[in-house]
Amino acid sequence: MSRTHFTVLQWLSLSTLLLQIFPLSHGDVGTAAQYGPPYTPTACYGSDPTQFPSSNLFAAAGDGIWDNGAACGRQYLVKCISATTPYTCVPDQTIQIRIVDFAPTLASQPSFGGTTMVLTETALAIIANSSAPSINIEFQQPRWYDERRGVPYLTVSRRNEAAKKEGEKVVSALV
Repeated sequence: MSRTHFTVLQWLSLSTLLLQIFPLSHGDVGTAAQYGPPYTPTACYGSDPTQFPSSNLFAAAGDGIWDNGAACGRQYLVKCISATTPYTCVPDQTIQIRIVDFAPTLASQPSFGGTTMVLTETALAIIANSSAPSINIEFQQPRWYDERRGVPYLTVSRRNEAAKKEGEKVVSALV
């Protein structure tokens, strides 16, 4: 094998390894629409008013992420990446939302059907021009969020630090 071929193979191997370690995309890609009041009852928590964050940054899950109700309470970081209308997305703006409902059963009509998520008017207005019926989004669960427990990893870590000081048993964040 010539030295040139060997060098090319080395670079290809290194490139492949780096792309696996540092992927170009940080999350999943989907679509989002918006909806307004009334927000209750929801498929996740009924009419409980404490389900809604005071920031109004919440959403309904579409069929693709609903997971038979397991999406209830999940947190996602959401960013607008494109839309059919130019200049719709607010550049470099990401929001954190909480799933509280199932899109096909919303009490109010979304601006567009069949999307991955239906965001509140407030949430969509932060990341995009709210006149757009739907947008393309990138979304991911925050790395610090422990989905199985419904609490941030940081909260568990802080509890563990306090427990260590008191000599108590430390609970694993991944239990």
